[in-house]
Amino acid sequence: MTAVDDFLATVGDVLAQIWTAATTPAPPPTQTVVLAAGLAALAVVLVTPVWRVARHVVTIAHEGAHAVAAMVTGRRLDGIRLHSDTSGLTVSAGRPRGFGMIVTAFAGYVGPGLTGLGAAWLLRQGYAVGLLWLLVLLLALLLLKIRNWFGLWSILVSGAALVAVSWWLEPATQSAVAYAVTWFLLLGSVRPVLELQAQRTRGRARRSDADQLATLTHTTGILWVVIFLLVTVGCLVLGASWIMGPATA
Repeated sequence: MTAVDDFLATVGDVLAQIWTAATTPAPPPTQTVVLAAGLAALAVVLVTPVWRVARHVVTIAHEGAHAVAAMVTGRRLDGIRLHSDTSGLTVSAGRPRGFGMIVTAFAGYVGPGLTGLGAAWLLRQGYAVGLLWLLVLLLALLLLKIRNWFGLWSILVSGAALVAVSWWLEPATQSAVAYAVTWFLLLGSVRPVLELQAQRTRGRARRSDADQLATLTHTTGILWVVIFLLVTVGCLVLGASWIMGPATA
């Protein structure tokens, strides 16, 4: 029993340290660091070879948003798949039409932007480290519904990177990473919407979220693309104002 007690005590100490770090507000970095983090995130989004790799993070947020929306609206979440081409699939069971299906289909493209907006709010309160640990927790919950090997690999790599930053790096570096991740979610939420419309223009993506929503609501796909764009750009503008403004901590 001594070994078990020691293990439980160690786990308790680790969790206590994580809780303390996550719930203790810290002063924001300098505006230079905040701007540098934003420019770095913008470069990742604009440079296509880098974007093709980083886009997996946006896909995780996209599919995670589908999953949350499905559960919140009473649908049964069966599983999530993440693919090497940065596409993904979230499968839920329930009525094929109606409010729950509409919300679930809508949540994907706006999910990364809304996640970034929530992250920006936490940064504004001074909880940069808390944001990183919250993202780790969300990835851990998402891991329970992953149904393919590449998806498992993507979640584990992302989670391990966040844990390494949150546990071993200095507070100033942790804060800089938190700001960079938030900028990336805000900026990176817009490009997939533009890519979606480009694919639709070329006659591809006939089963996209926008086209499914068009069928469900008896409207047009382009209407939903415009709505996606308005929401993601709105999240970017508001989130940027929170990030660049004075912290409330």
